[in-house]
Amino acid sequence: MIRNEVFSCFVFYGVLLVMKMYVIAIVTGQVRLRKKAFANPEDAMRHGGLQYHREDPYVERCRRAHLNDMENIFPFLLLGAIYSLIGPSLPVARLHFLAFSVARVLHSVAYLFALRAPARSLAYIVGQIPCFSMALQIILAVAVYA
Repeated sequence: MIRNEVFSCFVFYGVLLVMKMYVIAIVTGQVRLRKKAFANPEDAMRHGGLQYHREDPYVERCRRAHLNDMENIFPFLLLGAIYSLIGPSLPVARLHFLAFSVARVLHSVAYLFALRAPARSLAYIVGQIPCFSMALQIILAVAVYA
């Protein structure tokens, strides 16, 4: 049992985000199969021949969504874990974790469904605000020891 309520809250949202990343990976694989656009020749041969060793714009869109998740969720996991240890209030921490998580889901939706600009950019910016806030609070909490 995790006794730190803030850390428990962080773990909840962190695991949801990792699961979301897995969903995006599965979506990418399914789109590859449906579009018959394989990155590796051996996969193309298994599914019809070398002519399917090719790129597809929608497969690439899915891949970019997945890469963007990795570029943003991994830093969040580090920041959130450290932030949980500096003793923030539970409601404030929950707001940080929830805002980031909702923003990442909206970002993925905007990416995968090619929503009109600036939907994806706004979701990205909203997700950066709690990360920047956590990073700043961490720096201020440990600056006296540096």
